[in-house]
Amino acid sequence: MAAHRKPKQSPLGGQAGRTAATLALASAATATLFEGSGHAEPRPTTAQVKEKVDRLYEEAEVATERYNGAKEKADEARAAFERLRDEAARRTQRLNTARDGLGAMAAAQYRSGGLDPAVQLALTSNPDQYLERAALAEKAGDRQAAAVSAVRRELAAVRQLRGESTGHLDALREHETELRRQKTAVLGKLRAARTLLARLTAEERARYEAAEAGRDGSGASAGNDGRDTGSTPATGTTTVRADRSSGGDRGPVTAPNGRAAQAVSFAHAQLGKPYVWGATGPSAYDCSGLTQAAWRAAGVSLPRTTYTQINAGRRVSRSQLAPGDLIFFYSGISHVGLYIGGGQMIHAPRPGAPVRVAPIDEMPFAGATRVG
Repeated sequence: MAAHRKPKQSPLGGQAGRTAATLALASAATATLFEGSGHAEPRPTTAQVKEKVDRLYEEAEVATERYNGAKEKADEARAAFERLRDEAARRTQRLNTARDGLGAMAAAQYRSGGLDPAVQLALTSNPDQYLERAALAEKAGDRQAAAVSAVRRELAAVRQLRGESTGHLDALREHETELRRQKTAVLGKLRAARTLLARLTAEERARYEAAEAGRDGSGASAGNDGRDTGSTPATGTTTVRADRSSGGDRGPVTAPNGRAAQAVSFAHAQLGKPYVWGATGPSAYDCSGLTQAAWRAAGVSLPRTTYTQINAGRRVSRSQLAPGDLIFFYSGISHVGLYIGGGQMIHAPRPGAPVRVAPIDEMPFAGATRVG
């Protein structure tokens, strides 16, 4: 009977089926392995990582200078808004005082019956009283007219100030939005750089730091402040000594004036302080924050960003450089250092690298400016 027939065996049933399945899985795993190997990115070399990190730091510095510019504009808009707001408050107080005076006059008129001054004068039978009251009424009318004019002036002034304040408040909000955008860009670039560096082995990281120290010419890694103990600038002098960290002591170099020497002296005193984007001292700096602070110490006010500092003085060629000059790098004018003579500068390089002395030829030269 059909019910008692033996089930038909599948060609892949039993041991044969299990063997076939095992082979299929092994083949699939092998294929996946080779496929993955064929498409996996090769591990980047230390030089490649360094190139990528350098590019990220450069892009972060571009965003930092844009952040600095937006912050400067935001600070100006905030100061203007607060100034107008304070002035509007003072004007409002004067407006209220003028209104109170006008109200007092109206109340006095009401108490007197609100009669026209001419009618009141006509009712008197005393000629002397008539003339006296006529003079008083004229003065009262003049005072009332002046009070009305004062109210109108103050009201117009308050309206104008409030309109200007609204404009500055809108500008402030716009600059604050740009601030947040550039801050996000900076932090993103720095995060990407840290991620790349974290993938290096201890040996690769050592090679990376050695390459960085060699590029700076200072023999200082991120953990060394790179201080030049042989440099001897002094505030008020016009002579500074070139740094000894690359190529030996090149002898004294004359600064154009005492203020330039003061700026260089201040920069030397900052050696070893950390780079912090957006910082202007006194405990940390970014590149333009350092140059601004150095010249401020010499009594000269520089604008905040590299884009504006390059136009803050007289342009000089590379062959005409003198201590105190501002040196700018990259086509986007995104980095600045303070020249100290002998082909050297003091600058705030990037996160993880403190304020240090470095050769000016470590980055692409874009121009120089002499201030003071």
